[in-house]
Amino acid sequence: MADDKDVLRDVWFGRIPTCFTLNQDEVTEREAEPYYLLLPRVSYLTLVTDKVKKHFLKVMRAEDVEEMWFEYEGTPLKWHYPIGVLFDLHASNTVLPWSITVHFKNFPDRDLLHCPSSSVIEAHFMSSIKEADALKHKSQVVNDMQKKDHKQLWMGLQNDKFDQFWAMNRKLMEYPTEEGGFRYIPFRIYQAMSDRPFIQKLFRPVSPEGNTHTLGDLLKETYPAAITNDGEQKRYQVVIHGIEPLLETPLQWLSEHLSHPDNFLHICIIPTPTD
Repeated sequence: MADDKDVLRDVWFGRIPTCFTLNQDEVTEREAEPYYLLLPRVSYLTLVTDKVKKHFLKVMRAEDVEEMWFEYEGTPLKWHYPIGVLFDLHASNTVLPWSITVHFKNFPDRDLLHCPSSSVIEAHFMSSIKEADALKHKSQVVNDMQKKDHKQLWMGLQNDKFDQFWAMNRKLMEYPTEEGGFRYIPFRIYQAMSDRPFIQKLFRPVSPEGNTHTLGDLLKETYPAAITNDGEQKRYQVVIHGIEPLLETPLQWLSEHLSHPDNFLHICIIPTPTD
């Protein structure tokens, strides 16, 4: 296995080549060229698309511009989900670059949260970190941090600074050796074919008998259909950061190494491609 620090680095620097095109119904003064960007998997759409906005505003009149939002093949993209989760959930078996459509009007209030400024993203991000720490350490670690420590986590994400972020985030990943892991694993399971936002419940990394829980154990408890029994055809892919980890992988290890910066393990369950 690669050195664990390398795993953290690979997760942080994961990128998705993306092509942004302006929705054809938008009023422009001249033709809008597409805009290409390598999107960081661990960030949020509204945090990394200032350049996209500036690019398209050049061909638009101010009065035709409302809040920017994004859509993929008719599905509005929720900015408060990490970019990698959006891609894995909606587009993981498509040809790259990922084609995202940009809109500046008809904001879909029923599907998306408004995001008027980066402070809204910061508040969402910090509330996720606090929720994760409540599960892992009864909030003791995050409550012991100072405001500047919280800011360091946010600035590390916002400015794509791996070392700055992990210098602080490693405190959130520690636990007493005798406990064998966190109190509960912060995770969310997303389904491509469901209206339910995600599955989330209390799940410990170690069984009462002291056995290490694996990804397979978590799925048996929360989404048994994702597990292929002997002789069955595989119906679902279980994807984290664009890869399918072995179901025997210990959940604690996954939580420490494949969680997003918000400290949650985001797991996407998507139908196996039929082609």
